[in-house]
Amino acid sequence: MSARDLVSVALASLFIACVSAQAIADDSNDSGRTSRSLPPGELSRVIELGREIVENTKDHPLSKAYVGNSLNCTSCHLDSGTHPEAATFLGVAAAYPAWSPREERVITLQDRALNCFMRSENGIRPPVGSEVAIAITAYITWLSTAQPIRMNPDKPLGPHHVPPLEESIGDINRGKPIYEDNCASCHGDNGLGSDDGPPVWGEESYNDGAGLSRVPKLASWLKVAMPLDDALLTPQEAHDIAAYINSHDRPKFNLHAHLPPKNQTGVFNGKTKQ
Repeated sequence: MSARDLVSVALASLFIACVSAQAIADDSNDSGRTSRSLPPGELSRVIELGREIVENTKDHPLSKAYVGNSLNCTSCHLDSGTHPEAATFLGVAAAYPAWSPREERVITLQDRALNCFMRSENGIRPPVGSEVAIAITAYITWLSTAQPIRMNPDKPLGPHHVPPLEESIGDINRGKPIYEDNCASCHGDNGLGSDDGPPVWGEESYNDGAGLSRVPKLASWLKVAMPLDDALLTPQEAHDIAAYINSHDRPKFNLHAHLPPKNQTGVFNGKTKQ
């Protein structure tokens, strides 16, 4: 091959690389969306299984035994975690392992996902390494395809977590009519949910150990998520609705009641070969 041919090949390779990089960049945005396709083989099946569990957590055969209310993962992580703002899963896996002030230790993505079963799902923590644990985290990790790893040394949050609102005091009395106008059609006047929306208080909602049981956290989420597909609340309205919602009764969180028996905290994830 002549020198001219070598130069031509090199230039062609460089052109292809630039086009490929631009294609990925064009399919990305500030919310971490990146071009991705399912990998081949068993991993593809497990990722799809994880998506199914996220969408139907309370009724899926693998997860329903660990759920204690009427919520699914996608009740908070909208659009199966692909909503760019409402507790998105996009890019989340790249933040782990991460420091967790609540647990006072470094935790993994699997820890984070399983802890949600105890709090937001008001259920029992699935075993580490179980099929449901691996499937959910495989799906979340797939949604972080091509994202740079930036382990979070401060909190177990991904790079696109819901930003906090400016501090404000929510008013329950102001929140009630705003809830009735914007939320009750889906979540019910009594907050117990309907076919169009999950319960936001009562025994079938998240317990008081969940992140959304804190008014500032719920207000921030409401601001970017509700009303569904038309988030239009002002920051003050979000605080007022959050104060109203969380003024109602909900299950009490007791850590020991949500932990599995010690002999079921983890499983060996593999086949034993002699």
